[in-house]
Amino acid sequence: MLLAANIALSIAMVSVFALGAGGIWLWVKRGEKQRGLLMLAAAIVILANVLIWTVPNPV
Repeated sequence: MLLAANIALSIAMVSVFALGAGGIWLWVKRGEKQRGLLMLAAAIVILANVLIWTVPNPV
């Protein structure tokens, strides 16, 4: 993989952890269920994209 692709995947995974932690914190500590679930949904979408990008192509 190219260096730029590795950096993009790393940034995406950091954002998955940040969105996940922030979503759980909003939902549990502040009681903002809708915003927390939206952040968790965004984390799941980004994680799915990372998984799609890292699957090797069959030749």
